[in-house]
Amino acid sequence: MLARYARVVGGERPEHTWQRLFLSRMETVALGVLLMAEHGWNLSVINRLKVPQAAPDASSDGPRIYRVELEKHKRGAGRYFETRNLTDDGATSPGRLITKALEATVFARAAVHTLSPGTDRFLIWRSARAPLEDPHDESGKNPGIGVFGFGISGSTAKEWATQQGFSSSPFRRGRRTVNTLHRRAPGQNSQATHDRVYALTDPQVRQRAVPVIAEAAEAVVTQAHATVLAAELREGADPGDQPTATADCHDYDNSPYPRPGGGCGASFLMCLACPNARIHPAHHSRLAYLHHALGNLRTALDPGQWHRQWEDGHARLEHLKGQLGTAVWTRALADVTDTDRALIALLLNGDLDL
Repeated sequence: MLARYARVVGGERPEHTWQRLFLSRMETVALGVLLMAEHGWNLSVINRLKVPQAAPDASSDGPRIYRVELEKHKRGAGRYFETRNLTDDGATSPGRLITKALEATVFARAAVHTLSPGTDRFLIWRSARAPLEDPHDESGKNPGIGVFGFGISGSTAKEWATQQGFSSSPFRRGRRTVNTLHRRAPGQNSQATHDRVYALTDPQVRQRAVPVIAEAAEAVVTQAHATVLAAELREGADPGDQPTATADCHDYDNSPYPRPGGGCGASFLMCLACPNARIHPAHHSRLAYLHHALGNLRTALDPGQWHRQWEDGHARLEHLKGQLGTAVWTRALADVTDTDRALIALLLNGDLDL
């Protein structure tokens, strides 16, 4: 280097000259770690990355869509390759790191293309001398051309980890953490493999799942309480109770389902889910017939409509049938009167809705 140029750049050492244009070995590892953290790719896939290609119609000032080719030999013959489309439309978009990586490697890729036209490796770094072939290189391809090396070897990843204060290479454990705890989605696997191999075996995932499972269980219990029988069974009627179409109401003015103007705003089918309701033998035949009628409706209506409109009421009646027993229920069906049939018909047709 001419002296006048050396004075401008600050000296003739690598950090003053070619390291301004090309990534070093350790900087390439750092870039690989970012790719792993952003996209959940493992080291072998990162090593084999070809230069991502932007969509032909991508403008210089608009979003860029990159086509990234992933190569994973562990999947077996015929299933090595897949592609991802990553869009750079802002600082937090998945394609922004690809844009930055292309900028960081542009001069190295240009130099390598001059030395060996057609080379399409993405991660390229420069050394002071021609890199030696690493027996632990996982790329499965040419380790370099001239002073330029390709990809990240296992020993280089370990060296970077030591320099950064880690006990081992960041890629294997880091990829698991990224996919199970941060992205919470498969990186390069099917959903079944992600769940079975990564999520279910990770102690941090299991620990974080405990409150989620508990909350879901509580929600299921709450829903179950809302859809099963809550009415109280009695041996006889209470003179102070108010008769309804399906039960007797013990406290109409303090309903769990109040109307804006006071009183109860629930339908008569909801009486069975109300703790204020009282059921005694005089109701058995009517409720047994209602259960029978809802069963018939199930075969006549669209399944979705029946589930939305009648499933909860049918479930409460199933609960009541179980509490009363088969013998009582069979006798109740035999005792159904014309009044019961007429009242249930009005109920199902909506003629009793408030």
